[in-house]
Amino acid sequence: MIEHLTLPLIVGLALGMFFFGGLWWTVRKGSVATNPALWFFTSFMLRTGVALAGFYAIAAGDWQRLLAALAGFVLARMVITRFAPAPQESNHASQLR
Repeated sequence: MIEHLTLPLIVGLALGMFFFGGLWWTVRKGSVATNPALWFFTSFMLRTGVALAGFYAIAAGDWQRLLAALAGFVLARMVITRFAPAPQESNHASQLR
C-alpha cells in the first residue's frame, strides 16, 4: 500500500515545488517589471496548467493517489514558505508610502 502511494507523494512534492517556487520567483521578478500584470497572469496560467495536468496524470482515477499527491503539494508549500527568503522591497512599494 505504501509503495503504491510513494510515487504520487513525490510527484505532488515536485508539483508543489514548481508551483510555489514559481510563485516566489514571479513575485520577485514581477514586482519590479515594467508590466507586472503580464508576468503574474502568465505565471499563474503556466503554474496552474502544469499542476492540474500533473494531478490528473498521477491520480489515474484513484482518489488515494490524488490525496497522496495533494499531501506532497501541501508539504512543498510548507517547505518553500519556510526556506525561501523574503522578497525584497520593490520601488513600487516604496512609492506607495
